[in-house]
Amino acid sequence: MDSTTNLKKGNEIIVQIASLAFGGQGIARYNNIVVFVKNGIPGQKLKILIIKKSKKYFEAKILEIITESIHYQKPPCEHFKYCGGCSFQNLDYKIQTQQKLNQIKEIFNRIGEQKDFIIEPIKICDNTYQYRNKMEFTFSNRRWILKDEPENVKSDFALGLHIPGRYDKILNINNCHIQKDAANEILNIVKQYSSGMEPYDILEHKGFLRNLMIRHAENTNEIMVNIVTAFENTKKLKSLTHKIVEKIENVKSIVNNITSRKSGVSKGEYEINLYGENFIQEIINGLTFNISANSFFQTNTKQTENLYSMIIDESNLAGNEIVYDLYCGTGTIGICLAQYVKEVYGFEINESAVNDAIINAQLNNIKNIKFFKGDLQNIFRVNLDTRKIQKPDIIIIDPPRAGMHKKTILDIIKKEPKKLIYISCNPGTQARDIKELSQNNYKLKKVLPLDMFPHTPHVENIAILEK
Repeated sequence: MDSTTNLKKGNEIIVQIASLAFGGQGIARYNNIVVFVKNGIPGQKLKILIIKKSKKYFEAKILEIITESIHYQKPPCEHFKYCGGCSFQNLDYKIQTQQKLNQIKEIFNRIGEQKDFIIEPIKICDNTYQYRNKMEFTFSNRRWILKDEPENVKSDFALGLHIPGRYDKILNINNCHIQKDAANEILNIVKQYSSGMEPYDILEHKGFLRNLMIRHAENTNEIMVNIVTAFENTKKLKSLTHKIVEKIENVKSIVNNITSRKSGVSKGEYEINLYGENFIQEIINGLTFNISANSFFQTNTKQTENLYSMIIDESNLAGNEIVYDLYCGTGTIGICLAQYVKEVYGFEINESAVNDAIINAQLNNIKNIKFFKGDLQNIFRVNLDTRKIQKPDIIIIDPPRAGMHKKTILDIIKKEPKKLIYISCNPGTQARDIKELSQNNYKLKKVLPLDMFPHTPHVENIAILEK
């Protein structure tokens, strides 16, 4: 009998990590059974503890590193061991990107059932630290206590990030290496000058301070600070606002989003302007864009410029095309394309994003673009105005991580565009959707991965389909 059948939860075994699974866990094999090891990196020899057993695989955690990987690098972040955000700071960047490329190949073969397509080399990120233009932190009265801290340490205030697997515990962050220095300064100023205000208790649903969101535009250097609170009290925030403006240059906007929701959603039910404008501006490929607190904008500006250039190149435009931009957000992709085509139509459910998109088109004197607000599940059936526009030659698709609703896929097929350009930060749902499209006469021609999120398991991916 195979010794694997006797292996059970609680057993300790020794394995070698061969690769990374999509999502970030290390992959090892034990008697030909896959073992997913949390925090394992390729090349490590580990003593592990089995924490879950299923018919096809095991899950495990590390007990001891017997032999360290030759690809190991010392993480620069003091929070790396606990944070979980940048889970691969300890892995050579070249290996990170190789693993992501391999994951995309495997996902498109297994989930997408795609065999005959070109996959380009992954577009690497030149700056693997300080690349994020937006970070969101959480206030809490339930700080995660580190093992080496004294038993009676104060734990009733934290401003930082959630501990993996714990929605109620916050790791106090001093310095986040993937955001700009100015953003870290703001983080610590807010921490210092908000001590008299009560942090929100996610279990008891009481308290004032909920979230801190910092946006830092890469090319204009403009900064937005969004303080999310459980109720309105601008007097409490007046001193803090003054300190941020006094100590940090280039702060162009400080806003207060108010949300009474019990869930951990940082988007406010309404917004109050505390200082400056209610937006900042960024320049992408020579075009200017307004960014408000609650509108989606790609978090890595330099890679976004590469992403949009790749989309334009792959569109192979002649100048007379009709383009639909689905899930268009603040209109950035459509506006970048508009100067090369006859007409662009953007579709987006988020009202503030649509408002930003209209303003962004005006800012750049783009007249051949129009935006429609609505849910992509039914917008082409319930919005009569969409029936008056021309059919598309190209459809750009950039949905949330969950991918597209089946009704949206059917609508795309009915529109009969010659080309689809599908952008996603979740290759799993992207491959699933492409499988359905490929069953309706769309052939996957090319996949172009782009590393938008160094040191994390995430990757941006462009897929080109043609009819």
